[in-house]
Amino acid sequence: MSLIENLQWRHAVKAFDPSKKVSEENIEAIIEAARLAPTSSGLQQFNVIKVSNQEIKEKLVAGALNPESMKDCSHILVFAAWDTYTAERIDKVYDFTTDERGLPRGRFSSYTDKLKELYLNQPDEVNFAHTARQTYIALGLALAQAAELKVDTCPAEGFDNTVVDEVLGLEQYGLKSVSLIYVGYADEEKDWVRNMKKVRIPRNEFVIDME
Repeated sequence: MSLIENLQWRHAVKAFDPSKKVSEENIEAIIEAARLAPTSSGLQQFNVIKVSNQEIKEKLVAGALNPESMKDCSHILVFAAWDTYTAERIDKVYDFTTDERGLPRGRFSSYTDKLKELYLNQPDEVNFAHTARQTYIALGLALAQAAELKVDTCPAEGFDNTVVDEVLGLEQYGLKSVSLIYVGYADEEKDWVRNMKKVRIPRNEFVIDME
């Protein structure tokens, strides 16, 4: 199937079958799609936390808008962004990049100096707003990869970030949760939206052509 056909197939699943688990091979493919996503300045300003442990999922339920999905899905993928920019974080990424490409460290210092001048003079909340936005392209690619594998998903921002951050201990990593994906296989009886028509704004209203 083509990408468009896969996207037409997928929908935000409303109920998961707790007896059906997604294979590690498929979960890793979905995560890899997120890892390969483009990010601003190539900094990859976020991490993906893979949660499959049922006890942890049960603890996360307290912060969920859809607790049954949180509890019954096979895996939860939490997209958590840097809480702010630091010189150390920027240097670490660019040192790794130059090492991997066989280039001398500092090869891009004129550019990283500009990044530091910009970000290190901004409030943490402004920086977090920027790092958080980087997660959404990765989330979209992960959803597309899951659709190609015919793995059901539901992206969510409807959760208590404070609860998720606390349960997962994200503060110790300098991260804050932004969004998540419930991953699994739909409960075909309880997933009430499964057989409904996929509805999107028509092309002539969605696109503004400037020719």
